[in-house]
Amino acid sequence: MGYGIAIVGSGPSGLYMAEELLKHFPEASIDIIDALPTPYGLVRGGIAPDHQTTKAVVRAFERTFARRNVRFLGNVEVGRDLSYEELKAAYDLVVLSIGAARDRRLGIPGEDTPGVYGAAAFVGWYNGHPQHRDLSPLLDGEALAVVGNGNVALDVVRVVAKTPAELSDSDIAAHAQRALAAARFRDLYVIGRRRPLDASFTPLELAEFGQLERCGVVVHDARLTNDVVPETSEKELKVKLRNLEILRRFAASGVDGKPCRVHFVFQAAPVEVLGGERVRALVLERTRVEEGRAVRTGERFELPVDVVVAAIGYTTVPFPGVPFDDSRGVIANDEGYVEPGVYAAGWCKHGPRGVVGTNRTDAQQLTKRILTGLESTPPPGGKPGGVLIDRLLSRRAVRVVDFARWQRIDAAEVACAAPGKPREKFVTIQEMLEIE
Repeated sequence: MGYGIAIVGSGPSGLYMAEELLKHFPEASIDIIDALPTPYGLVRGGIAPDHQTTKAVVRAFERTFARRNVRFLGNVEVGRDLSYEELKAAYDLVVLSIGAARDRRLGIPGEDTPGVYGAAAFVGWYNGHPQHRDLSPLLDGEALAVVGNGNVALDVVRVVAKTPAELSDSDIAAHAQRALAAARFRDLYVIGRRRPLDASFTPLELAEFGQLERCGVVVHDARLTNDVVPETSEKELKVKLRNLEILRRFAASGVDGKPCRVHFVFQAAPVEVLGGERVRALVLERTRVEEGRAVRTGERFELPVDVVVAAIGYTTVPFPGVPFDDSRGVIANDEGYVEPGVYAAGWCKHGPRGVVGTNRTDAQQLTKRILTGLESTPPPGGKPGGVLIDRLLSRRAVRVVDFARWQRIDAAEVACAAPGKPREKFVTIQEMLEIE
């Protein structure tokens, strides 16, 4: 069928959706719309800059954009340049894959103190995301704490911990590279509410801390035991036991006289951020784990830190008119179905979880859901598709960045890079739009 399809968001969830839909509707015309002039979403702006192998997935995504019936409409923001109602009027199908860009708050006193940041903002800052280019985090202290036990928490600490030489082959933004090179942190804390066994980071990311040039690892007050819950799957158990093995190795090896220490602190919940003009300490409360939940014990202690980064998850930022589930922080949906002709994919559907490849499985499942819906209620047809959208954008003088223009931006970033770096990102939209 020659459906007109709009996919809002050009990250992994949207691009995997395009591929799956084209398998079933090879004659469809697909417009992939993004608020930024750059495609790839979290692959560009969220994956750690020193994980270039993971970013290689863009080669597959480039093949998607090379298809004759797929267009990239970058620098087009729904809610500013187009409305949700206009999308529904133009296309037979609309897939929302807008991710989850807003940090979850800690919900504790003092979290608005200067020196407290959300992980999405902090990661966006060092990855050169235009929205977070001007964050200018306070990095002149001696201690930084990251609250969270997922891979994002590890990414933040690892990037801060690395020396300029260790980051020389990454695509970290130049402004962040300079700021981190000038930082002199001596203690970096990774704080989890539950046990080591309950951490959601993965062994590959955890093991990297044993290779840091200037930082040793300290594991605090942790029960490194194998007491898993009976419902744990064999695959999940393997990951958890591997994490424990790595943490035991860290605990046994010590810091080896290195000038900086990465501290893993488990079973500690944040209670309050202390400070006036800036952070001076983080108050934590000991917890015990009951039926998989962290229960506070009343025993409190302070960590003298200068910076706090909250890496406890994200919520979706919807645009006007989109049904929203405030309790979950996602677009209101039933297994991806939002309303007739509209579906949600990826993190805006189910919340932030998984890795890049997880989006492929999610896209396959959602495509089945769409096919079932089309069998029972086919679209009325006759919608104008991209023709109407092009007319609206032209009338509103929107500077649309197509894929060919993105490729010129891409080439210019590569050309600007210092020896060894894969690229030097442009970090403002204006810089990108000036590339012709």
